[in-house]
Amino acid sequence: MMVKDEKYTQHSVFSELECYIEFYKSLSMSIFSFCTRGTTSICNIDTYVYSSIQGTLESILTILKMGRVNDAYALLRKYHDSAIINTDSNLYLQDHFSIQNFIVEQINNWLHGKESLPEYRVMSKYIRESDKLTIINNILYQDDRYKKIRDRCNDHTHYNFFNNVMLNDNTIFIKNRLQYLNNISNDVQNLFILHLAYLFYLNDHYMASSDYMDCLECSVKPEEGSQYWIAPFIQDIFDDVITKVRPDITAAIKINTEMQLA
Repeated sequence: MMVKDEKYTQHSVFSELECYIEFYKSLSMSIFSFCTRGTTSICNIDTYVYSSIQGTLESILTILKMGRVNDAYALLRKYHDSAIINTDSNLYLQDHFSIQNFIVEQINNWLHGKESLPEYRVMSKYIRESDKLTIINNILYQDDRYKKIRDRCNDHTHYNFFNNVMLNDNTIFIKNRLQYLNNISNDVQNLFILHLAYLFYLNDHYMASSDYMDCLECSVKPEEGSQYWIAPFIQDIFDDVITKVRPDITAAIKINTEMQLA
């Protein structure tokens, strides 16, 4: 049974999730040609991380449409984990890759199923204590919003409150069900912004449009400076989501890159 209330089915969270899903789909395809240094992979391993995240968000969308708000929060915790894992692996590769250390064993072993990554708290601590990420961390953690999101995800995952049990039953009337949609809408958006903040601060070349490489592949001289052009779908996500909600994050990324982010 799906929740039939029109205010529920027309909630903005559904179109927002569709936007994030389409973004990860486009990002996954656009970065494929960037090889992952420090591993033996012949393609970019983030391509598959982002397509996996796309799948997680599609699952959240489907489950919310069925009225299973409690289960959606359990998957939201998985999305948070994925954002931290992706940030940690990229940061660790940058910190440890060199000519003397051409293969970064921890990440390469994880890639080939020989070793698991550290637990969430260890990865989160590594990210929070990174000198490379001091500026972006100071912005992201100037308040406790991410602690509150993690707490909400844990409360739903572990049934810490009986009301969370009720939120997984789509056959009963819950007076404030829409408020929980408002909450999860804000929480997904904040985690989306966290992931992209880390992602583009560490890997600004992921923002690049295909124009420069398209010209080279066609034996055409690229327009000067075109290697710094931004892919339209990435500029759109900054305009529509990141800059609108967290202009401080956009400003920090622009200072840290030569890419022509508007």
